[in-house]
Amino acid sequence: MFSTSSIIENLNQEEGLEYKKLCRLLNLSKKTDKAKLDIALRALEELEIINKNKDNEYFNVKESNHLVAKIRCSSKGYCFAVRENNNEDIYIKENLLNYAWNGDKVLVRIIKDGVRRRSPEGVVDCILERTNQILLAKVEIIKDEVYGIPIDDRILAKIKLPKKDEKYKYNPINKNIVKIEIDLFPIAQQEGNGHVIKELTLNNNEKLDTDFVLSKSNIHRIANVQNPKLTVSNQQQRLDLSSKNSYMFKSWETENSPILPIFQIDKIKNNSYKLWIHTNTIAERLDLINKKSLQIFFDRFESFPLLEKWQNYLSDEICNAAKFNINEINDAISLCIEMNSENEIINWSFHLTKVKCSLLVENQHIDALLTRKSKARITSRILKPIKDYIEDLDKIIEISNEFRKNQLLDGKIELPKSNNNIESLKEILVHNPAEFSKEYFEPLNNNDIQTYLSPLLYEANSIWFNHSNNYGLNNASYISQELDYINVTEIIKNSELIDSNIELNDNGTLSFKKLVELCTDDNKKRILHKILFNVVRDNEVTLISNDNTIDDSKNIISPWTLPSFDFTNLMNQYNIYNMIINGKRNKSSGGNLINIMEKESWENVTWRLYNSSTLKSLDLLFNSVMIDKINEYKNKVRQFKSNMITIKKVRKAEKFIGNKYSGLIMAVQSYGFFVEIPELYVEGLVHVSTLSNDWYEYRSRQNLLIGRKSKNSYKIGDVIDIKIIKVDILKYQIDLEIV
Repeated sequence: MFSTSSIIENLNQEEGLEYKKLCRLLNLSKKTDKAKLDIALRALEELEIINKNKDNEYFNVKESNHLVAKIRCSSKGYCFAVRENNNEDIYIKENLLNYAWNGDKVLVRIIKDGVRRRSPEGVVDCILERTNQILLAKVEIIKDEVYGIPIDDRILAKIKLPKKDEKYKYNPINKNIVKIEIDLFPIAQQEGNGHVIKELTLNNNEKLDTDFVLSKSNIHRIANVQNPKLTVSNQQQRLDLSSKNSYMFKSWETENSPILPIFQIDKIKNNSYKLWIHTNTIAERLDLINKKSLQIFFDRFESFPLLEKWQNYLSDEICNAAKFNINEINDAISLCIEMNSENEIINWSFHLTKVKCSLLVENQHIDALLTRKSKARITSRILKPIKDYIEDLDKIIEISNEFRKNQLLDGKIELPKSNNNIESLKEILVHNPAEFSKEYFEPLNNNDIQTYLSPLLYEANSIWFNHSNNYGLNNASYISQELDYINVTEIIKNSELIDSNIELNDNGTLSFKKLVELCTDDNKKRILHKILFNVVRDNEVTLISNDNTIDDSKNIISPWTLPSFDFTNLMNQYNIYNMIINGKRNKSSGGNLINIMEKESWENVTWRLYNSSTLKSLDLLFNSVMIDKINEYKNKVRQFKSNMITIKKVRKAEKFIGNKYSGLIMAVQSYGFFVEIPELYVEGLVHVSTLSNDWYEYRSRQNLLIGRKSKNSYKIGDVIDIKIIKVDILKYQIDLEIV
């Protein structure tokens, strides 16, 4: 099924596209589908978004007065069109939404400019892409008609259902909600229509939590993953390293978790070392420069844990072919990092290799290695079976520590993960060493060996960005944001996290990093971490091309080391493979060959690496449309993981309704305050309406609630006694009251 967005994406502003070719690109062959396309094309012409040239070919209008945006609605009915690049949001009145829903991608036209502090106002002229093809709803009877009322109160609509779906009428005791597939979105005077495809009875039924949260996050559960046809890996240029020992560091326990890279360490002259990072060769096994092949990935760009197993974006066939099994030779795409005796990087090179994993290093090993009393004498029953590998492992861990120390000196910060003792969340909370969308690192942790991979992979990803950028290649990257946007003074004032007697820098301010260091009290630390988790922005994948101006390449990485985790890694790994195979190594056929995969080789290259055909193929992968789709899916996955953790905490609290606990106030709002129960590692809301002993008003400057008569106050950091009174599974909410 095509969308308006897919029509526009297949057209450009320079060259026209004939109707038949557009149908082929959209995979339309049925008359009914072509009839829908005709309607869409006429509408887009009327709106002056597209046009036709003299040859009857379609193209996008250059000077369109429409802006691409996403609709964001509040539960109170206020709606805004949110634009990219932090441009000002556009206020959309409900009657000008034209039935666009929260999350929909739209074309907006500004009808009233913003003045002073008021946002500009606009109207939705075209819905490019619908976010919700399936809705979670309660079935209700309204005037003898059956309707689905979305449980997401930001969706300002109701869906008419067939009479037979009356049997799913909502029962508050059972909490039976339904999944509705939309047959017809509302338009003009026509109501939206749909039908129930599944009932979810959530009361005391944790088995349905995953399905519920997936649906609420607009992610489909994929039963059978289909991928492009598997090809045989290249065997001609491979460096055989299979006689060397390589090690996999793994905390994930689920069998189908992403395939981690393996590490090899070689000692060379003058106490220098070569660290080899061998990654699973997935990119060279797939045809990634075919438009039809790429479209297969458009409904999934990332692997993520579903508690009991992972939902992978790659098929089992591909993962099994690329998997590193113990003592089995397999192909890899590898990075060799050469370091001096101070663990400083002095050289690097990329290779196609053949490798063999010698040992799976687990949490018990890392803990035993780091806590052993003597390095000379091995007495641990855990370490004795791997005593021949210990010297290598010690050096890899040493390098990881050194890399992290340097990363922190460059301005990065560490924030620990929040505490958790819910067994079902164990896999989802294991550190993902390929997750770089956060502006902070998780500290190295003896209980999670994968935290020791992050400094190594971060450096490897940084190296590839540096290498490819010097050659002018496109890349999918993360650009680290400076933390200047965080108002440290406001955090201190509102939370009283540190003493007033502090030493400021030369500018009379306190750095973000210094704030974290000065907060020493355990309770205040927990509050600070909570505040920082909320205010630190997520990074999105960015397309880096020749058109970008790079101010500080130290803050940019191009992930490639875990291609089984997400499509961003796969794209960049394909870039490396393509450069090894197709990159031009000399100016003319008789000239000296240059190893273009080695550090600083670009200084000797004065010719184009690729011909125009190869560059055109790479543009299929590295373009803004692809990057937008990746970011959209990643946002859904982030929402899923966050909500999965929350619903399991709500389920836990549900078992202790009526129990009394001592809690810590973590945040204060005008409607109440949030209290953490350290004993359970859950957080709930004390609503202001439950404070019946007085009338409480919110003082924003002091960030507290204070009683008008009693002058009793509640502020961040107060320890109070509370009771769990109610939970709401549908809203992920825990309600508390003071005792």
